[in-house]
Amino acid sequence: MASPAVLGRGNLQKLLLSYSGPAILAMMAMSVYNIIDSIFIGRGVGALALSGLAITMPIMNLSAAFGAMVGAGGATLTSIKMGQQDYDDATKVLGNVVSLNLILGFLLMFLGLYFIDELLYLFGASEDTIPYARDFMQIILLGNPITHLYLGLNNEIRASGYPQKAMRITLLTVVINAVLAPIFIFVFNWGIRGAALATVLAQTVALIIVLIHLANKENFLHFKRGSFRIIKRITGGILSIGMAPFTLHSCSCIIIILINNQLAKYGGDMSVGAYGIVNRLVMLFATIVMGLNQGMQPIAGFNYGAQIYSRVRKVLKLTIIYATIVMGFAFAVGEGIPRLLVQIFTNEEELISQSIIGLRMTVLLFPVVGFQMVASNFFQSIGKASTAVLLSASRQLLILIPLLAILPNYLGTLGVWVSMPISDGLATILSTFLLTKEMKKFRTLQDKPFSLEEKQK
Repeated sequence: MASPAVLGRGNLQKLLLSYSGPAILAMMAMSVYNIIDSIFIGRGVGALALSGLAITMPIMNLSAAFGAMVGAGGATLTSIKMGQQDYDDATKVLGNVVSLNLILGFLLMFLGLYFIDELLYLFGASEDTIPYARDFMQIILLGNPITHLYLGLNNEIRASGYPQKAMRITLLTVVINAVLAPIFIFVFNWGIRGAALATVLAQTVALIIVLIHLANKENFLHFKRGSFRIIKRITGGILSIGMAPFTLHSCSCIIIILINNQLAKYGGDMSVGAYGIVNRLVMLFATIVMGLNQGMQPIAGFNYGAQIYSRVRKVLKLTIIYATIVMGFAFAVGEGIPRLLVQIFTNEEELISQSIIGLRMTVLLFPVVGFQMVASNFFQSIGKASTAVLLSASRQLLILIPLLAILPNYLGTLGVWVSMPISDGLATILSTFLLTKEMKKFRTLQDKPFSLEEKQK
């Protein structure tokens, strides 16, 4: 049985790597699968199908926003409660994560299916791309409750001391997905629907495994009778902490809508497809930083709850260093070999050339983006929701949206691409200011002596 005690006394570098390593591998595997899936769709269905897939990204991000609000908020609150040795509340958090995910999952499913065409046209679909986008999203939306529950509970498994198991479950979804998608697309000729069905089936299998784990009373955190009742105090804590990732994903949804519409207006369907390719490539690196953040979250949250502030500062510093290295490498690759990366998706020269321009512009300030991502997540990890929301919203809502509304009017599609590095730079300046201010407060706080008595079952 895993115990959270190690979070308060173990070597921080080893802890960060042991917690973030599984998350990084799992998220990178998912990112790699998304790339492979796009290759299957691009080469098995066509270039317009890639553009149709890009149109679905706002709906996917909106669904992910609600899922992250519950999943990330619940995982952070669980870590803090364990640091405070409040195991009864930690169990109630788990139960409320289940209830909230089911409510939101079904609500989004019904609303999404009812308004699907209106949403897709709003998000930049054309008469040529909407059939592909509709076929894909109908299947994904039907599986939405499964997706929400699986992702939310897998976060709870990771936060309760089982990062390796959470990783293996995620990897399993990737393997199942990668096996089923080409069969459904190329053998059964189900097209883009086949890719969506493979995703939902893989997550269904993963959810069953997650439920079995959390039903096991031998595990440190598990389901208990009565814990599924919605408790205002618990749900309030989950949603307030989860507001930062919710804001991040919601802003992403708005941003993608604007990008798709501006690219469609000034460059047509191929420009929209180029953004889909660029997004999948840069997410491969961004997910590594997201994995580092997931590894930092239980460590920072636990030690903040236990009032061991020096360990909170140290794990933050380590995470920033690793994130900067990762995004610096992404910059080098994106600027150095863009054609080699882009042409694996398609042999359509127009799509390739537009994707190269987009990739080079997007990664221009990536060496500082890692710091900004970690800073935003850090405030979420210690339960400071308002600051985390501000940092999450600053890059996209406060900076990028105005740039996307103005620059394309003068620079066309290039205006869309250059908006991204400009917003990265300005958001990093704000993050530096707020994080420096918070660290000054931390240095005035004294560590509380750590002694966590193991809970006997």
